[in-house]
Amino acid sequence: MSSRTPSTWTPHSWRDKPIQQVPAYPDSVALADAERQLATFPPLVFAGEARDLKAHLAEVARGNAFLLQGGDCAESFAEHGADHIRDFFRVFLQMAIVLTHGASKPVVKIGRIAGQFAKPRSADTETIDGVTLPSYRGDIVNDIDFTATARTPDPQRLLMAYRQSAATLNLLRAFASGGFADLARVHEWTMGFMKGSSAYPRFEQLATKIDDAIEFMRALGITPENTPSLRETRFYTSHEALLLGYEEALTRRDSITNDWYATSGHMLWIGDRTRQPEAGHVEYFAGIMNPIGIKCGPTLTADDLNRLLDILSPDNEPGRITLIARFGSDKVEDHLPRLIETVKRNGKIVVWCCDPMHGNTIKASTGYKTRPFDRVLSEVQSFFAVHRSLGTYAGGIHVEMTGDDVTECVGGVSAVTEGTLKDRYHTYCDPRLNASQSLELAFLVAEEIDAQKPARQRAAIGA
Repeated sequence: MSSRTPSTWTPHSWRDKPIQQVPAYPDSVALADAERQLATFPPLVFAGEARDLKAHLAEVARGNAFLLQGGDCAESFAEHGADHIRDFFRVFLQMAIVLTHGASKPVVKIGRIAGQFAKPRSADTETIDGVTLPSYRGDIVNDIDFTATARTPDPQRLLMAYRQSAATLNLLRAFASGGFADLARVHEWTMGFMKGSSAYPRFEQLATKIDDAIEFMRALGITPENTPSLRETRFYTSHEALLLGYEEALTRRDSITNDWYATSGHMLWIGDRTRQPEAGHVEYFAGIMNPIGIKCGPTLTADDLNRLLDILSPDNEPGRITLIARFGSDKVEDHLPRLIETVKRNGKIVVWCCDPMHGNTIKASTGYKTRPFDRVLSEVQSFFAVHRSLGTYAGGIHVEMTGDDVTECVGGVSAVTEGTLKDRYHTYCDPRLNASQSLELAFLVAEEIDAQKPARQRAAIGA
């Protein structure tokens, strides 16, 4: 047993703890069979990749890089396809290049993808027209259709989610290393429907600057052909580790370090509903050596945050913990400062990341769940402002977004209104930023990153 893993920990020790957000599977034997089958499958990611990500996140914690984490609210089996993955990836690359230019620092790229299937719910059941059925908990558990059969948790969906994750990862790795991310193709990352967006000219200006820089480097003999960093990118995957039976089955011991790693994704996070210090999810996370995230909502107390950090990062390892703040645009200044002061007072090393999505969900007058884009922007601005006032580093953003031209969040340059939400409202769970809104957000974040640079650094780069 590695000295870094608690001596009483095993991949299944979480089963002895209380646990929240557990689906009620009617057939426990079928569930156990599916988990045993998963345990024989190859890992989706490797321990060395997770260690590399932790090293990159350590640089974010030191203020030397910036984190971009984003993707679907909940992946679905129906939307899975090469075009959907490609369009997400190229909008993500656009956002990353905007942030890299604004930060003058490397951007660590982590997708909410290839495993983001399970969703916590505020209630175990849902009632429509007098009929009560289990809540939809993501395609890995049950189906969104409101029928008794569809809503019954099905263990075979665990295997379907694994296979979709493997196929998605295969394509993402090809995109990241096979030339799609080549900076010489930066103009090709813009999709046709985005060219009417007011953010498009700003991106084209940036793309032209990149073209000029590449031509200059080419004259010096530095080309994408002989310099892999110009034609490839590092891309990692993450998801909320909600179904611990699935995670246990894919937890493997690294042959090099003898440490335990979750191999379902490079980074896992604990949700705001499952971060109880004495509960099963925290127990599981305490033993895996992946970089991990903790969602921090308004109810998180300073005492609980301290306990979580002591349990999950006893060695205070840089890059181990990312705190993902999700308060709501009107609550950031009430809650974020006390958590930052708690971390500073106890000398903890963390990455501070802003999730401006989850605290800003409302129901439109038309009945659709949505997120006003102005509130999303406001939470980001408040997040950076609080960090500037306290002298700490705002290290990342975490967004639910898609490369598709959806109408799910109102506002932004794409001018989605409550009346047009129904036009292309495709999400299975929470509303996502569309491609244009995602790019607009990236430019705003780039401006905020620039504002937190020391004055001498801004002057040196001509800002």
